[in-house]
Amino acid sequence: MDDDGNVNSVLAQEFSELLRILRCQPDSVIMQLSQTAESDAAWLNRQAAAGCAAASDRVEAMLEYFRYATTAECCNFLQMVCLLCEDIPMHLESRLMSVAGYACNYLKNLPTETATLEDADTTSCERDQQPLTPPAEEQLTKRPRIDHWEHYKSEVAGLLQRRWKRVSEGLVKDVQPDKIWVSIRTANRARDRPDQTPGPVERGSRTPEPDGDYGWPESRLTLESFLRGCAGKVTVLAGQAGSGKTLLMSSLGQQWTEQLGPIPSSQLFVLLEFRQLNLLSAPLSLSELLFQHYLPPNGDNDAKQAIVDYLLSNPEQSCWVLDGYDEFQKKLKRQKVQNEPLDSDKPLPVAELVSGLLNRRLLAGSTVLVTCRVRDVMDLDGLSDKVGQLLSWDHREIQDYVNSFFGGKDGNLGADAAELLFSSRHLLDMSSLPALCNICCVYLQHLLHQRRDAEEKQILEEKEVEAKKKQVEIEGKGAQFPDGVDSRTDSPSQKSQRSKKGEAVENAIMDRLTCTLAQIPPTQTQIYLAAVAAFLSLYQRGGNDRAETSGFPQSTEFTWRAQTLHPAELCELSRLAWGGLEERKIVFLEEDVPQHTLELSLKAGLLSQVEFRRQDGSLVNAYCFVHLTVQEFLAALRIMTSSDVSDAQLKKRFSLKTRWTTKSDQKTVFTDSLYLYVCGLASSDCAPALALVANAAGLKGAKTWVQKRQSLVLKLLEALCHSAALTGPKILQLCHCVQESQNQQLARQVVSVRPTLELRNFWLLPSDIDALVFVVNSVGNRGAGLDFGACSMELECLDALSRCQHIRYLSFRSRKYGDKFAEKLSSALPRFTTLSKLEFSGASLTAVGAASLASGLQNCPSITELNFSDNNLQDEGIGHIADILAKLQNLVSVKLGRNNTSLKAAECLVKQASSCLNIQHVHADGIKDLMLTFSQKSDLNSHKIKPEPAVRLLNQKWTKPDMQNLAKSLTCFPSLSVLDLSGGEWDEETLKALTQFVPRLSISERIILDGICSSVRCMGVITALLPRCPSVVEMRIRLQDPVQVSVVFSGGREKTANAPSKMLCLSCCSLEPNDLERVWKSLGTSSGLSELDLSCNKLGDKGLKKLLDFLHRLSKVRQVNFSDNGVSVDGVAMLADALCSCNRLTQIYISDGGKDQVMLQFSSDTSQPRTKVFSVIKSSLTPFDVNKVCRKLVQCRLSLELEFIQCSFVEKSIEHLRVLQRMPSLQKLNVSHSITSTADALTLISCFSDSRWVSSVELSPQNESFFHFDAVEEDQVNFRLTDFSFKGANFVLLDRLLEILQQARQLSHLDLSGNQLEDEGVSSLLGSLLRLRVSSYINLSKNRLSPVGLLNVARTLCSCTDVSAVEVSLGDDERCLIWFRQKGGGEKTLSVRDSMLQRDHLLSLANILSNGLSLTKVKLKNNLLQSEWIENFVAVLNSNQRGCTVSIEESWISDEAVRLLRRCLQHSKLIQTIRIDHTKLQLVLMNNTDMCQDREATLPAQLMAKNISFFSNTLGVEGAELLCSLLPSLTNLTSISVGIKDSPVSVVEELLQVILESTAVERLSLSGVVISDAAAQTLTKLLPRLRSLNMAHCAWLAAGRLQLMEALKECTALEDLCLDAATQLNEECWGCLAQALRNMNALQILKLNEIVINSGQLEADVVLELLAGMEELTQIQEIELGGWRMADRGIHKLTGMLPVWKDLRKISLSKNLVNDSSGEKLLEALRSCSRLEELHLSSNLLGDLSAASMALVLPSMTQLAVLDLSENRIGSEGLLSLSRAVMSLKSLQKIHLTSVGDSALRAVAASLSHCPFIQDVGLGWNNCGDDVAQELAKVLPFCHDLARIDLECNSVSAAGVEALVKALRSCPAPQVIRLWKNKVSLNEAQRFSQMERRLNFSST
Repeated sequence: MDDDGNVNSVLAQEFSELLRILRCQPDSVIMQLSQTAESDAAWLNRQAAAGCAAASDRVEAMLEYFRYATTAECCNFLQMVCLLCEDIPMHLESRLMSVAGYACNYLKNLPTETATLEDADTTSCERDQQPLTPPAEEQLTKRPRIDHWEHYKSEVAGLLQRRWKRVSEGLVKDVQPDKIWVSIRTANRARDRPDQTPGPVERGSRTPEPDGDYGWPESRLTLESFLRGCAGKVTVLAGQAGSGKTLLMSSLGQQWTEQLGPIPSSQLFVLLEFRQLNLLSAPLSLSELLFQHYLPPNGDNDAKQAIVDYLLSNPEQSCWVLDGYDEFQKKLKRQKVQNEPLDSDKPLPVAELVSGLLNRRLLAGSTVLVTCRVRDVMDLDGLSDKVGQLLSWDHREIQDYVNSFFGGKDGNLGADAAELLFSSRHLLDMSSLPALCNICCVYLQHLLHQRRDAEEKQILEEKEVEAKKKQVEIEGKGAQFPDGVDSRTDSPSQKSQRSKKGEAVENAIMDRLTCTLAQIPPTQTQIYLAAVAAFLSLYQRGGNDRAETSGFPQSTEFTWRAQTLHPAELCELSRLAWGGLEERKIVFLEEDVPQHTLELSLKAGLLSQVEFRRQDGSLVNAYCFVHLTVQEFLAALRIMTSSDVSDAQLKKRFSLKTRWTTKSDQKTVFTDSLYLYVCGLASSDCAPALALVANAAGLKGAKTWVQKRQSLVLKLLEALCHSAALTGPKILQLCHCVQESQNQQLARQVVSVRPTLELRNFWLLPSDIDALVFVVNSVGNRGAGLDFGACSMELECLDALSRCQHIRYLSFRSRKYGDKFAEKLSSALPRFTTLSKLEFSGASLTAVGAASLASGLQNCPSITELNFSDNNLQDEGIGHIADILAKLQNLVSVKLGRNNTSLKAAECLVKQASSCLNIQHVHADGIKDLMLTFSQKSDLNSHKIKPEPAVRLLNQKWTKPDMQNLAKSLTCFPSLSVLDLSGGEWDEETLKALTQFVPRLSISERIILDGICSSVRCMGVITALLPRCPSVVEMRIRLQDPVQVSVVFSGGREKTANAPSKMLCLSCCSLEPNDLERVWKSLGTSSGLSELDLSCNKLGDKGLKKLLDFLHRLSKVRQVNFSDNGVSVDGVAMLADALCSCNRLTQIYISDGGKDQVMLQFSSDTSQPRTKVFSVIKSSLTPFDVNKVCRKLVQCRLSLELEFIQCSFVEKSIEHLRVLQRMPSLQKLNVSHSITSTADALTLISCFSDSRWVSSVELSPQNESFFHFDAVEEDQVNFRLTDFSFKGANFVLLDRLLEILQQARQLSHLDLSGNQLEDEGVSSLLGSLLRLRVSSYINLSKNRLSPVGLLNVARTLCSCTDVSAVEVSLGDDERCLIWFRQKGGGEKTLSVRDSMLQRDHLLSLANILSNGLSLTKVKLKNNLLQSEWIENFVAVLNSNQRGCTVSIEESWISDEAVRLLRRCLQHSKLIQTIRIDHTKLQLVLMNNTDMCQDREATLPAQLMAKNISFFSNTLGVEGAELLCSLLPSLTNLTSISVGIKDSPVSVVEELLQVILESTAVERLSLSGVVISDAAAQTLTKLLPRLRSLNMAHCAWLAAGRLQLMEALKECTALEDLCLDAATQLNEECWGCLAQALRNMNALQILKLNEIVINSGQLEADVVLELLAGMEELTQIQEIELGGWRMADRGIHKLTGMLPVWKDLRKISLSKNLVNDSSGEKLLEALRSCSRLEELHLSSNLLGDLSAASMALVLPSMTQLAVLDLSENRIGSEGLLSLSRAVMSLKSLQKIHLTSVGDSALRAVAASLSHCPFIQDVGLGWNNCGDDVAQELAKVLPFCHDLARIDLECNSVSAAGVEALVKALRSCPAPQVIRLWKNKVSLNEAQRFSQMERRLNFSST
């Protein structure tokens, strides 16, 4: 202190601050301070103790006292204030302690007594007394702590000043926190979720805003205001990389040193950078962090301890600035709520120290300021008290910076630079960040210097040229002009030239900026490349502002050829940048950077120097790139120019980043822009530059390598373009990448995958919109859509959006979009020439904004859809939109719902819509939905009928005036289709007002008034319209909830010549019988009703009686529905009586005894009597009920069908049906699903056993059950009793059944399948077989037969002469059929399959068959028989059987073929023919009588065989030897057929040699074998004696085939020749064959299929030559020439020979190119072949004309049995003609029409009923529908021999299959129906297969 007066003056200066502080202190402190006064101030002490003054007055009086007290007393007071008071600002406390000095006498004068205080919140009990004065030790040590603290603050101030001096060097403009803007974000300390934009405050009932855009609100304030009040809080300041956060923190430190700025100077300013904290790997304490890595104090350890102690005891006096959390390589872990503080002396990881500061576990109360990027705010969520974001620079701030940058010697370039910058979207976007703005200015400076140098050079050259011209002119003028004439005077021509020259100069000046702008690269990546090159040029110039380029390029487009790239330097920098990227390093120590690269980068300004402290606290130099994006760009350049980076590394780095950040995202220090620059460098424009850099890197074949790397990037980008799983932010990033690549094809692919780009919940910048514009403009006129949902964007974005030329769909959905946004958008709308759909929904639009949009939309003629729903337009805004409807001619729909509107808005729209010619629909639903739709312009111009508009105004609050106003507007519509006024609030008067206007309205379809009619009186108001309004044809009213009213008009129905029918439905109206009188009255005398529905009311029998009495007045009624009206049995009897008495009443349907359904059907034509139907469904019938109803019905004189379906007959009610026998008019009795027991079934049968009118009986508990009554012939009665049970107790009923059957008339067929008869029941039936009169068959399938029962059935072949065939299968299908013929004699057949017979069963079967004198065929298939059993079976047959064919098929026969053949021949002398075909053994036994007459009967058995056929896939050596050894013993063998696939040549040779030695052989068949030359030689010797030769599918060697063809010339005795598929024949062989045919006069069978190869003209000649050889074949019976492709010439030749072939029975001409022309001739020629049995014309070109010829020719072929026309081109007309031909083919057995070219085969299917012997029908691959299947189902009962139907690959659905299943129940003959590839689902196919196993849905 300089003098004593200073203390009092300081107190006077700080009087107000001290007054504020002392007023906040406890009363005990004020009491203690008052005691420091001298004794003459006792009045003050007494006043304070007595409390006679207020506390504030006492404090003010005390300060006034010490203000004028002595210096010592004032010093003592101020010292006590510093020691006792809390929350004194640091600067004030330091000043007071400094002026007051040390308290030397303080302890002497300090009062010794202590005071105790009572807690005000506790009871009156005493508390422990605590001293009010600070401890002596604390009072002695506080002053030294403060001094050390103040000294350390001074040292920190010096550090910060030095830091600022270093950082501020080269700054273009001053940092002014009061001019830096920050947007505020509400901190979230509780919710762990991504921060989102707050929703609107007032939304009412409208759609809530989706969860934000993860962005920032629009409110803003200055940085200084934002930081004000941050003391003691955790504050987060976010900003983009390069926004100046680090610079601002240094500036705050500088301001703090000058006691300025928002950080109080009393606080210690600790500035730590996270990028430096990354180096601290070892744990450290708080003091080590502060003194080793921030600033070591000058004092000793005591000083350090004093500073730390003061910091810990006064944490609020410290401010911790943690800069650059985004650069921290670790994530801060959020601590759970803990009260325990961290130990400041304990070494901890630096991340925990920082986390402790933020979690308030360390230095609680200190001020903490953290800077980071926006995406990293997520990590600090829940820790911060205040969050703000640095806003980007606006245009004014950018302009100020550019002016400051070019303000020196380059000031004349500033205007040009600013104009260029604001003209380039990429430069402007980059310049919004200070760091990037500097880079842009450096680049523009370089670019403008180039231009200036070029201009100066050009001007200098022009001056030199001009000077030379002037010199020449002066010399010339001296000789030309006379003396006295001034030669300097300009001539007019010279003036003109100079004027033009001046204009040219002005034009050049105006164009120079345009040319310069063209030199700016088109993408951000290329700008970075050019900017880095500009920085390097600064280094190359050494600071000289003259560029080294040779001249300014004259090109108006950007090109890298004109740039100085410095590839070597770029290569070095890119290597450094890539290394840092790989190691996640942004700060490089000096030893990390090569010296040359370091010098280059520092001089060029690409690297900046920073100070770093190592782990030990020592300072070192470190360096970082001027911006992170520069490092990422250079790293991308390394990727594209160096082979050190593999493709795998590139793919790993190549991924789109999202703007939606979460806490689980991996932390990174970079900006994630690497992939963007990689895409930009993949542009073809960058290829030259990349090649230069790659060459500098020493890469061989640099150009090719770069192209490959670019192609790889484009492929990766293309894969992302095709991905359909990208979120909105990633789609936007993809657009940026595509824009950077400048690849139009990729841009089109983006839109092709997603025609509408959906963007949701994130902030959008103008650069984002620019990227979208690039992508959308690439698609051309096809257009694309943009859907913005809750995305924040500045109005400037709409300027960028206006450049989008091909927007098809534009949508804005968010409360953020209001009237200002709409006003800005309205100015851009006319520029969207292709815009067809605009949505502005869920926004904050009012009538003002609607008016703006309406003005803009007037100039959008292409708009088709508008959506302004979920806004706040109100009625006024709706009016603005309604006013422009008529001006938008292409409008299709307008949505205006949820806009806080009233009924007036709907009325306004209706009124305006009435003037729109193309209005189609007006829809309003309360205040929620409001929509209009219009018909398209193309529909109006077309010849289609213009759709009539519909008006739907639902749930409105109507009054009578409102209804009248609406009705007047509706009358303005020329016509309406629908008027829907459902819902809302109505009264009777309003309803009457509407009905009065209805006759004046032109309504074509209906009026809907649901929910408004609640009483019978209101119903009367509406029903009165039926007679009053002739156009009303249907009215439906329902009074029960939900109330429904519908009035239908005739305009919507097809117009007929007669008056329109009318329908009235009063269902669910709670009508009672008395209400019917009101209904009849409203209908009048001539209502013309055709349908009346009174269902679901309370009318009962009385109401039914009134209805029946009223029927005579309903002369036109066709149907009455009286269901659900509680009708009783008496009512049913009334209905039965009415059916008999009323001629017009034809059908009555009753269910549940009348309680459920009651339907009456009427006939309009009474001139012709119709069969009447009385149907009772699902009813319980007592004997009384049945008797009463049946006695009423017996009186009916017209034909009647009586139905009791799904009914239950109680007790003996079935017996009362016996009365129906006396009813001659009964046509059918249907009891389906009503007869469930066997006893009931027999009772019902017995009721009609005496009736001669029964034509068909079918009873089944599971299927339909009925009796048909008709006069039929005696043998046409059918009886089916299936699926009942005669097992157990019911077995006695079998005798009753047999008794009934024996007394019955003769039956056509008897079906007793599925009755559980088992062996015993079947045996009983067979015992009565001779007494049963059955003409067709008995079906005993599915009766659980055993092999014993099988044998019993087989005995019927012997015991009953009328049995013609027995079929038994004990497999899954359980098939058992006994077939009959009318007269005795004829053939008998036994078929047993899938029955698992044992040896004893087989021998018993052989004994049974031996007694069957007439048995001709035995078929045993898949019965698991063994070889030995078969041999024994054959042996037994050998003794007695005569003249029979036995066929045995087992899977193992092919393996034992030869051995089985030999053993069979040894066991039976009767075997005349034996044939083994793979798995099938066939024996033909000769007649025993013939054998006895044979003089060789005593010879061994094997010598009797005459014919052997052997076909097998394989024949081993052993088998071949066995066969060859067997043949010589067969001396009577005349015919042998061998077909061995893949047989060795030696086997064939040996076999032929053996056959040659068998002199009796005269018929030989060798199929599918290889004929060697040796075999051919043997065969040549054999041929002359052969009468039959078959060599189908054989392969010959060259010499052998010619030898054989030559030998055929000598075979004049041949009767049968087959050379199918002999494709190895050549021209010479064909000639021999033709000659041979001429010599074969006895030939009867000729098969030459597929022998002519496709060889052009030679083929045609060969065909004609071979046909010529057949001219003499007069005895031919069968001829097959398939696959010859003979076409017209060949067919013409063939038709000339057909009349000679009178005995022809089969002809096959498949695949011969026969068309309609030649087909007609062929058919006409076939007329002479009257014995023809088979006609094969498949795979030709036959059409309708040929089919028409068949209709004329085929009827003459009475013996035709096979017709194959598959794979032709027959149409519907041809198929109709063919069907007429089929009707006449009574002998037809097989017809194939597969893939004939048309699906109209219904007529053909119907014609099959005229073919009683049809067995095989093929209709596959024709797309046939259910109609064909249903027609076949009708035909099946008439085709008793039909075994196979092929319907595969058609369009048969479940309905068609259902019909087939139903028909198969009574048709046992069909074996399979193929249904593969039809319209039947897998589940349905499985269900049908279980119902009927003969249905095949598989491909095999």
